[in-house]
Amino acid sequence: MHWILLRGLTREQAHWGAFRERLEQAFPEHHFHAVDLPGTGVHFRDPSPGTIAAIRERVQHQVSHIPKPYGLLALSMGGMIALDWAQHVSEGEIQALVLINTSSGFSPPWHRMRPGTWPRILKMLARRELFDREADILRLTCNREPELVTMKHWYSIQRQRPVSVGTAWQQLRAAASFTPNQRRPLPDALLLASKADRIVHWRCSEALEQRWQWTLKLHPTAGHDLPLDDPEWIVTQLQQWLPR
Repeated sequence: MHWILLRGLTREQAHWGAFRERLEQAFPEHHFHAVDLPGTGVHFRDPSPGTIAAIRERVQHQVSHIPKPYGLLALSMGGMIALDWAQHVSEGEIQALVLINTSSGFSPPWHRMRPGTWPRILKMLARRELFDREADILRLTCNREPELVTMKHWYSIQRQRPVSVGTAWQQLRAAASFTPNQRRPLPDALLLASKADRIVHWRCSEALEQRWQWTLKLHPTAGHDLPLDDPEWIVTQLQQWLPR
């Protein structure tokens, strides 16, 4: 099966770090494709649409050359795009759906973005020094102290392929307004959430679990960027869930 990997707000495929390679090692019979959202990565010069549906349509066009069916593994806002995708395709096109620390209009706003997060985000936006800003993002999204090499890597990504303020604003608009339709797209999906996530409350994943009787697994200590905080835990959950 071919997997599409989607990152979240203002992040690109390079922010996965070594996670894709770890997935390839664990699941050699699968193929993993990290895809950039419009306005990020290789598309950083392109404007971003202001709705999840429009972003999803652009991503679908990007991967149209990849053989179907797909598995979708997505983090944060990427999870919204993946869920919308699964709800707007023919039956059988999406065979596996893995959503990590995502949210939707099924949850209250104070769960979708924890109130204590706003002051830190405003402080980060006010920073002019790019290295310090990327280091602050890492410290907010990860619960383990990020390594200097990771900070330098994220700084280098932003220097080479800067995400514009316009893209960030459009993505925020899209994420804030996203509400899935009522139809359950798949009999089961794997919901992975961090109980110590300081950005999105884990109960946003629980809301999807309870609505559609999906599989929810909770990490006790990781932060919002679960693939960076504990990639091995994700691999273990996939190994246990995929045979179903």
